[in-house]
Amino acid sequence: MARGKLEPGPDHPITVSPTGGRVVVKVGDAVVARTSDAFTLREAEYPPVQYIPRECVDPSLLRDSTTTTFCPYKGECNYYDLTLESEVLTDAVWIYRSPYDAVAEIADHVAFYPGRVSVDVDVASG
Repeated sequence: MARGKLEPGPDHPITVSPTGGRVVVKVGDAVVARTSDAFTLREAEYPPVQYIPRECVDPSLLRDSTTTTFCPYKGECNYYDLTLESEVLTDAVWIYRSPYDAVAEIADHVAFYPGRVSVDVDVASG
């Protein structure tokens, strides 16, 4: 079955903009990502999501998952397990490898489920 592509608009707005500060992702006290080059994606009524350049995450912490999902506004989504010394957080990280044009900025960027990690944004620093 073909999947339908939808364009953001007044009924479902999506914006992607530079975060303008430092974003730090932690699990407990362990820093798993840190960058001043994140994008903030705001979509409809959902909470804002920080998209971090993939290269700002230690590749040894990411393990490809077989999970995929589809968003009609952003495209096909792939997942990673976050592998730490003491635990594995299944599907805690996601990426749109070939996002639709409306959100092209998030290509090669990953996002983290905030309930699984802490995502701290400091817009005063950069």
